[in-house]
Amino acid sequence: MGIFNLFRTFVIGFLFDIGTISYFLIPYLIYLLLFPIKWYGSLVDRIITGIGFFFGVLIIYFSFFGEFTFWDGFQRRYNFIAVDYLIYTYEVIKNINESYPLPLLIGSLMALVAVTLFLIYKFGVFRRTYHNETSFKQKLIAALPWLAMVLVSAMYVTNDQAEWSKNRYNNELSKAGIYSFFAAFRNNELAYSEFYRTMPEKEAFTNVKNEFINNGDIFVHPLKNGILRHTKNTDSIITELKPNIIFICIESLSGKYLNSLGGDYNSTPTLDSLADKSIFFTNLFATGTRTVRGMEAITLSIPPTPGRSIVKRKNNTKLFTIGEVFKEKGYERNFFYGGDGYFDNMNTYFGGNGFNIIDRGRGFLLDKSITTTRTNIEDNEVTFENAWGVCDADIYNKVINQADKAHETGKSFFNFVMTTSNHKPFTYPEGKIDIPSGSGRKGAIKYTDYAIGEFLKTARAKPWYKNTVFVIMSDHCASSAGRWELDVQNYHIPALIYNLPNSVPQKVDNLSSQIDMFPTLFACLGWDYRTNLFGQNILEMKKPDERAFIANYRKLGYLKDNKVMVLGDGNTANYYQWNKNDNSLTPLKMDDNFLYTTISNYQVADYLYRTGGLQLNQLKK
Repeated sequence: MGIFNLFRTFVIGFLFDIGTISYFLIPYLIYLLLFPIKWYGSLVDRIITGIGFFFGVLIIYFSFFGEFTFWDGFQRRYNFIAVDYLIYTYEVIKNINESYPLPLLIGSLMALVAVTLFLIYKFGVFRRTYHNETSFKQKLIAALPWLAMVLVSAMYVTNDQAEWSKNRYNNELSKAGIYSFFAAFRNNELAYSEFYRTMPEKEAFTNVKNEFINNGDIFVHPLKNGILRHTKNTDSIITELKPNIIFICIESLSGKYLNSLGGDYNSTPTLDSLADKSIFFTNLFATGTRTVRGMEAITLSIPPTPGRSIVKRKNNTKLFTIGEVFKEKGYERNFFYGGDGYFDNMNTYFGGNGFNIIDRGRGFLLDKSITTTRTNIEDNEVTFENAWGVCDADIYNKVINQADKAHETGKSFFNFVMTTSNHKPFTYPEGKIDIPSGSGRKGAIKYTDYAIGEFLKTARAKPWYKNTVFVIMSDHCASSAGRWELDVQNYHIPALIYNLPNSVPQKVDNLSSQIDMFPTLFACLGWDYRTNLFGQNILEMKKPDERAFIANYRKLGYLKDNKVMVLGDGNTANYYQWNKNDNSLTPLKMDDNFLYTTISNYQVADYLYRTGGLQLNQLKK
């Protein structure tokens, strides 16, 4: 890090801390200016001052302890995730309680507050406050510097000004937690056109459309700013197949955890075995760092847009998703989740886009405008449950049960299954694997793998198994933390297609993205269809076609040929060489063509969302 960088980190952090404190002081400073001196020390004054001081100290200590747990999970100061988690108090509080000694933490917090109050009282601070006769002029002079700091902070200081270093840890440590929290509250949705580099819309669409034209797609409206097109996968040899599809979206499983992807954890024997019996994608990258971002990439097949995932935004229903392709082919579409799908807006998103909901409901009702069927996971179907929901084995049992029912009706089904066991507090049923429940990530990974194995073992005995394809892919990696602007290796995830008719096992090394998985599956099934998806068929990619999109909520990355372009929300663009061996990024001289390709994809994706270009009713015009 270096002495100078360390010093700069602390200086910038100190300035942000001062700015944060100034916001806290302003309400009381105004109170002192306006409150008459003759009422100092009155009951009203003592109550207001005491309560205000108590909550101020409580918030500071709470933020201090909270940042340790947040950093443990995300290696960042508070960001939009912390803002989102305020909404889902049940899951978050229960998870914290199961992951940390909450009574001890709360007890320590309150003890610190009590000690602080006692010391302040003991040193006579309150007494001097209640018995002073400072004039209005003196108080005003003392308050003006703090008022000035608030004005300067509000008008000229932004949280991203703390991001002065190429080392992400320096940037995060330069920030103030509370300041970062409110900055995230203000900016959890960013308009691409306002904050990022742009180019003429027509030119951006031309660049993106050319990628699809080269693949033989035919656009429905060639002259419009849109990507709606027809894609053809059948010929005289390839005929259309319509097997059942079960997609398992594994929570937080990084590629490095699989031996078949170079790891040495020895925790995934099932997945490593499937790697040799499936179409196994060895070079596929997640688009983001959260489950809802993965869901967005998988279902909308779209590059990530800045800010929060579309899954959690307004106008996120009646969109063109992979579900529409399945619908046109006559499939029943189901979304399975072991917790209450109210969390992270999942039920609204999936239900509002034509999926039936199967979840562990706790009383949160869907919006009346959403018409879907919701099936509850009942108490007698649950063998184990933690903060996030039922264990993976229980959700798979529910999938088996629903598949049996669908088979009886003769209707093809597409099941989207979201797992939860590989998530802190890493608890699962005892006795299933040789690692005790709650002992850490490695045990959760091994249980996750075990549950998949048991699920497939049960499925193989079912009459619908031979006509069912299993797609398995992670939603995101276990951690995206690292010193670089975007930590490329921490987006690498496992993905495979298993039990596909008329296919032979193969390892596919083409660089690809989460958004490509279902367009690839549709091609394997020989489907001709109308599409508004960005994804491409990985199996047909030539070297110039290979690329991946990687991002967090502010940084948008484009990976190609071991080079990475990173667009930032200050109209910045940084170009790097990625060293796969040590995961480092080395700055390169700007490549304008690479930059324009990056801008085109992200600008078009954001444009389509904001102008209704993803909406079904707009696409039918």
